[in-house]
Amino acid sequence: MQASKCLELKIPAITVSEEEFELLAASLGALGLAEETDADSGITDRIAWFAIEENEAEIRTTVTEAVRRHGISGELISLNTLEQQNWETAWQKDWQSMDIGKNLRVRPSFCDAPDDGRVDIVLDPGMAFGTGTHPTTQLCLEAVERICSATPPATLLDMGAGSGILAIAALKLGAGSALAIDMEEESVEACETNAAINHVTLKALLDDTPPKERFDLVVANILAGPLVWMAKELAPCVGGHLILSGLLTTQVDDVAESYIKEGLFEIRRDSQNEWASVEFAAQKP
Repeated sequence: MQASKCLELKIPAITVSEEEFELLAASLGALGLAEETDADSGITDRIAWFAIEENEAEIRTTVTEAVRRHGISGELISLNTLEQQNWETAWQKDWQSMDIGKNLRVRPSFCDAPDDGRVDIVLDPGMAFGTGTHPTTQLCLEAVERICSATPPATLLDMGAGSGILAIAALKLGAGSALAIDMEEESVEACETNAAINHVTLKALLDDTPPKERFDLVVANILAGPLVWMAKELAPCVGGHLILSGLLTTQVDDVAESYIKEGLFEIRRDSQNEWASVEFAAQKP
């Protein structure tokens, strides 16, 4: 069940880098992120939203203290409470259609797209992560497109699926079936909603543990810490290829080492700005 209210955090972009803000927000369980630039002043704010389930004062205190630990003074921290009908669409202001990879397009359901032959992925994620705007999502989509173009996987696992964007892209590129797993109810609901919008079928499960089955393609766009922790459970799921992202370039070595220890073979790394993805194969190339 979704929270009826949300706490909106705004801080000036000059006070914290994009990657630091994303890691901070993720550590606090943010529902979504955005940037907003004032047309008159040109000042850009970084924004994150947090669900208010019960104790709003406690959530405000937790968020404020975490931001202050990053050296940001209290007078630069803006916190506002938004009702459900406002925060569910707050992210829409800055999200537009975008072309990704050789032949993919990701667009919000409220934005029309030209008929130019691209594979059209339409999303209505609510507050679930995964709109295609973040470099790690783009890196994953490019990898999924490349692998599917060579040999579409018969089975796919999207671990930490968020909006379901990676699983949906794979299905539209020829994958046979997809299992999307996420630990947030909102994300499981978003996966099902977005699959229906895109006229594909996937199975979405509420869980935080990889399944026991093996899959031709496994994708996980999470964070470095969880990827390392779940290596022993996720690596056995890989029957063909594994794509990992949600990583800073400085974190790739540690993550890669964890999966190499589990018997996988690293075959490729890609990066965009400070972010990176790494790919593995179950068999030595």
